[in-house]
Amino acid sequence: MTSQGAKPPRRRRGDGRMDRHAFGDVSSVSSPPTSGRSASAGAMSRRAALGFAGAVAATGLATPALAQTTIEWKMATAWPADLEGPGQSAQRICDAIALLSGGRMRVRLFPDGELVAASGIFDTVSAGTAQMGHAASAYWQAKMPAAVFFTAVPFGFLPHEHVTWLERAGGQALWDKLYAPYGVRPFLAGNTGAQMGGWFTRPVETLEDLDGLKIRMPGLGGEIMRRLGATPMSLPPTELVQALSSGLIDAAEFLGPASDRALGFAEVTKLYYAPGFHDPNGANEMLVNSVAFDGLAEDLKAVVIAACRAETLQSMAGSDWRNAQAFDALKTEDGVEVRAYPPEILAALRDTAAQVVASFADAGGLDRDIYKSYARTLQKLAPWSSASTRLFLEGRET
Repeated sequence: MTSQGAKPPRRRRGDGRMDRHAFGDVSSVSSPPTSGRSASAGAMSRRAALGFAGAVAATGLATPALAQTTIEWKMATAWPADLEGPGQSAQRICDAIALLSGGRMRVRLFPDGELVAASGIFDTVSAGTAQMGHAASAYWQAKMPAAVFFTAVPFGFLPHEHVTWLERAGGQALWDKLYAPYGVRPFLAGNTGAQMGGWFTRPVETLEDLDGLKIRMPGLGGEIMRRLGATPMSLPPTELVQALSSGLIDAAEFLGPASDRALGFAEVTKLYYAPGFHDPNGANEMLVNSVAFDGLAEDLKAVVIAACRAETLQSMAGSDWRNAQAFDALKTEDGVEVRAYPPEILAALRDTAAQVVASFADAGGLDRDIYKSYARTLQKLAPWSSASTRLFLEGRET
């Protein structure tokens, strides 16, 4: 067994380099050949190979190892085991890495609290205690305020627009730069889609109803609620239902109908608000320790990237499908009442969101660069998204 620092034999590639943001076809890495063997050696019959090994032994020379050494990594996640959506995403990534590497690399998953609490994942990966971590960048807002841009921005990107920013408009390079001082490399690794506004134990009908409201809402959404008089709180997913039931909090947002139903929110309250103004996108991230990643052979780096990319597509499709079914079940089977934020509250949320997001321009440095890149890309994409999607949906509904 090798740890993160060991290097398995390197696979020969054309020019020995690979653009980690341009990896597409995973078929070329699903069954990597043994490094250093020629085509004729690769075609050697089993009998000839055994004869060669016997001849080497007879001469008293050391016999080369015939099996590949397996690299074993740990992945800490922010999710309960097998949680609908992100918990399943994390496990599928582990499975894909083992499959695509032909068993040369295996990742053991540790759900929230088993190795470290969700709030400690970034530091755990930075220190190398776990080589990987699956979470959401908004969790690191206290450490890096601009990290929230890589999960979701209130009234900002939809999931497909977020991918466009990372892949085509410079977002990934800024994300890499933000985490680099901590020895961590980020990858988009799943998306739970557009979210709901949250579960409330009492109705919110006017702006005055937000005064003193204790709500679990991390990220920029929480700051918007604070400016409107609420008290935002940060709690891990495993504690939300109990906190809502005990009265520790008055409201809580998590993800979408599928994950929310799986956690049991509908057993505590029947008031479910929309839209998820704070999280129109639910990007998950894979954190990878930089030293561990750089120590991998090029084809294994490609395996990690491919597994994350494949899961992003898989999770986006899965989230829409599961959320559609769960949304119906919440209303027809669980007796949940879905309410829209009143126009007065929604308008105040939108106006306050614009102020909160624009404040990053005043921070200077990398925070300002991230804000400007995000805002510039949103301004470019919004007219097309409106013409191609919003107007289409309005027409389909009529």
